[in-house]
Amino acid sequence: MGNHKELVLSRASTGIPGERYRYGIGEWYGRSFLQLSPIERRQMAETHMLPAKERPDLPCLPRGGSVPCNKEGGVCSLRLYRESSDSGEVSVSPGVQGRLVVTCPQRFAEGGVIYQWIGNEILGHPEPLIVGEVGFLEREASPLAEPEVNLAREDVGRIDNVLVHPMRDPMLWCALEIQAVYFSGPAMLHEFRAILAHGDSLPFPVRMRRPDFRSSGPKRLMPQLQIKVPTLRRWGKKMAVVVDESFFDALGHMDSVKDVSNADIAWFVVRFAESAKGAKLEQAFVHLTTLERAVEGLTAGRPVSLETFEARIRAKLGRASAGPPSSPDCG
Repeated sequence: MGNHKELVLSRASTGIPGERYRYGIGEWYGRSFLQLSPIERRQMAETHMLPAKERPDLPCLPRGGSVPCNKEGGVCSLRLYRESSDSGEVSVSPGVQGRLVVTCPQRFAEGGVIYQWIGNEILGHPEPLIVGEVGFLEREASPLAEPEVNLAREDVGRIDNVLVHPMRDPMLWCALEIQAVYFSGPAMLHEFRAILAHGDSLPFPVRMRRPDFRSSGPKRLMPQLQIKVPTLRRWGKKMAVVVDESFFDALGHMDSVKDVSNADIAWFVVRFAESAKGAKLEQAFVHLTTLERAVEGLTAGRPVSLETFEARIRAKLGRASAGPPSSPDCG
């Protein structure tokens, strides 16, 4: 699943073309796409055909439905769908491949589960105070800048969430990063248009896309941890990171530590229990680790041996010594 090509399972032994697999909408504005009626799907798609200024606000159900969704398109999660080569029937891909993959960080807010869980595990209190957008880094004053510029230095780095024990003095707190996955591929607008023209059966996604764990982990989350955790460690504070099972499974191996006192980072991994009422966020497990082991897991690789690396250098040098390929004769 690590490229942009459509997933196809071939039945080589029979010569029968295999099923098609594509990622599509898992949850739409907090509702399971599977459980939306055809009419509801088309109504929601019609909403997204309106000019942005004319679209009604739709509630964010994971945040209780009292605030409007602020994610363009309203897609909370993706999942992998399968189209049968025999009947054309569309269904969720079996096993772990078909589970929900969270694409909006607000999806993790359901019922306050993650805050209670982190509060219990790290702070020893199930109802921590939640503080958002706390300035963490500041620009250094430049001797070349105008005085008023130095006086107006702005924060250039923030900790998105801080959880605080409500009754401890001195203050007891931990930092929190919530990481959903980005997806690569065409915008969801193509799916919305196709839904409008589709019949009453479950539609197969019309475009190829995939969860981009590479961009979400090493390129986005890892720099955040590398910048923030060293200072938190010096302060004696912990970093909690919330991801779903699919995200965590995409990481490389991370050696764990046994007690939170020895950890820099506590990974709080969630799963979703699906029923006729939709998908409910649940606790899966906590993985305690150091910053160094987390970086190894996020890069999902270990250095090759010196012998292997130098063999690769020699191979490239050999190709280079052969010279560039000759240009075709265009005369």
